[in-house]
Amino acid sequence: MTRKSGNPSVLVVEGDKENRRLLRVTLENGGFNVVLALTCGEASVQSRVSTPDLIILDIDNVEDDPFAVLHRLHCDVKSPVIVLSSHEKEQDVVRSLESGADDYIVKPFRPGELVARSRVALRRSTPEEEETPLTLGSLTVDFRSRRVWKGEEQVRLTPTEYALFLLLIRNAGKVLTHRYILEQIWGADCTEDTEYLRVYVGHLRRKFGDDPVRQGFISTASGIGYGWNRESGST
Repeated sequence: MTRKSGNPSVLVVEGDKENRRLLRVTLENGGFNVVLALTCGEASVQSRVSTPDLIILDIDNVEDDPFAVLHRLHCDVKSPVIVLSSHEKEQDVVRSLESGADDYIVKPFRPGELVARSRVALRRSTPEEEETPLTLGSLTVDFRSRRVWKGEEQVRLTPTEYALFLLLIRNAGKVLTHRYILEQIWGADCTEDTEYLRVYVGHLRRKFGDDPVRQGFISTASGIGYGWNRESGST
């Protein structure tokens, strides 16, 4: 899979012929180089040839356990993954996010929304231009490598987790509303998807070792939003 004219590459894993055609046309019109895979096995082979910038996985047509496949693909490829599904149940969204998805789009999707959310996912995975590492008490952030340490231990974050972490620490001491965070991380079409946010805040809390009882790095303003405790990160 090679990139042409500097356009980002997207690997589409879709077993349905008509959906493949629609996805290809939509994404190519949006400026992406598209490679198609009919099965997850084929996707694994394609991703080893050249790592795609983005993966779009339709879990409705996955031949095995879709969440296990998603987790394996996420671990092997390290590219952001957008899940497509006809299921709107909260438990499917949560399981997808917890298995490594960066976004979840319910079919039928609007072409413009798919392209926009694909671009948002790519922006989250693009290295920061800042070069000087930032130290916040026990935390160190290397923007160039997109790596974070808590003391001597590296905290391994997915692109979405990292983007959320950066948004919070750059606004340390403030409470950011659910709507603002969702718009900044997932885009304007996701400002009501508070379940996304709850899942990812939970991920960050676990990875940074926040105590569920005592106030840790991330504070909660009930019904309003979240914030990064300045005292926890900078003392």
